[in-house]
Amino acid sequence: MNPLPFNVPGDPDTPLLLAPQAGVSESPFRRLCRSFGADVVLTEFVSAEGIVRGSERTASYLRFDEEERPIGVQIFGADPATMGDAAALVTETYGPDFVDINFGCPVKKVVKRNGGSGCLRDLKLVGRIIRAVDRATPLPVTAKIRSGFDEATRDPVAIGRVCQDAGARMVTLHPRTRADMYSGKARWEEIAAVVEALEIPVVGNGDVRCGEDARAMRERTGCRGIMIARGSHGAPWLFGQSRAALDGEPVPGEPDLHTRFEICIRHAANAVAFEPDPEKAIREFRKHLGWYTKGIPEGRRLRQRLFQVCDLREVRVVLDGYLAGHRGREGGEPRPGNTRPGEGVAGEVAGEGVLRKRRSSYRYDGAGEPTAAAPGR
Repeated sequence: MNPLPFNVPGDPDTPLLLAPQAGVSESPFRRLCRSFGADVVLTEFVSAEGIVRGSERTASYLRFDEEERPIGVQIFGADPATMGDAAALVTETYGPDFVDINFGCPVKKVVKRNGGSGCLRDLKLVGRIIRAVDRATPLPVTAKIRSGFDEATRDPVAIGRVCQDAGARMVTLHPRTRADMYSGKARWEEIAAVVEALEIPVVGNGDVRCGEDARAMRERTGCRGIMIARGSHGAPWLFGQSRAALDGEPVPGEPDLHTRFEICIRHAANAVAFEPDPEKAIREFRKHLGWYTKGIPEGRRLRQRLFQVCDLREVRVVLDGYLAGHRGREGGEPRPGNTRPGEGVAGEVAGEGVLRKRRSSYRYDGAGEPTAAAPGR
């Protein structure tokens, strides 16, 4: 089976990748997913024009630390020259392990500029973009694609071949068209067809929501790796469940409420550490609060409160209050998890590093908690 074009520690048979997702795949979430078993992570997708213009906001999406490797930076745009310039700047300034090109994003504001899946309307343009990026960087160039722009252009094998012939060294396929957005089922048989047609490694993406889904995708498609996106929202433990299923081990169950909220608080604390403005960090974290509380008893009422919080202390108070009420309703105690005696879910996790500083660059210990500020990349 073709290896990925960059080194993956441990050389797993089927590496698990965290998808590049705007507003989601930030460093704190990448760290969290790595701690649960993600083998490779990608940044949020970043505008090539923003990189070339030197936008501070764009640059903030590119920050990562050495412990996040292997990591890819995903760029999008429709002008080959600009894409090449952006790849060169990313390589020189940040030095990721690979550069990924976004041909899959279906969002209107990206597509209207012919970026993302908009490029799939012109496969010659797809080829020119990949060649420009490949010439501009010594790093492996990879591509994330959809099956087409719409049903009339649906031909994932042809798209994959264009990517391979232009120099892409790995292709990730989300087997929906841009017109599909996220509706219906991902057509995994199209992943299998691209695997069969290409000589480069193919990563499958789409509808992996539990560990058994990951195993089924590999068995049905023969894909070299599996990329997880929306299934990880509020559930970073999905990577551990997927690894267990792929390795034929017992798949861990869902965490209880206490443990789920511990993970949520850990994620929120890291988000505050990463963002120079703590209040902004919590505002932007509210979507994660919604995902972490999806499907729990009286979750809607809880989310109404969480969507109004303004700082980390309030998050802790609301979640602790919910747990106290849950214990009363259920007549029992949630499993204690890893909190210290006398502390609620808001407490620091025993044996893990404590949050010491708020910095725009920072590093973690092995448990995934921030330890001290350090120069970032």
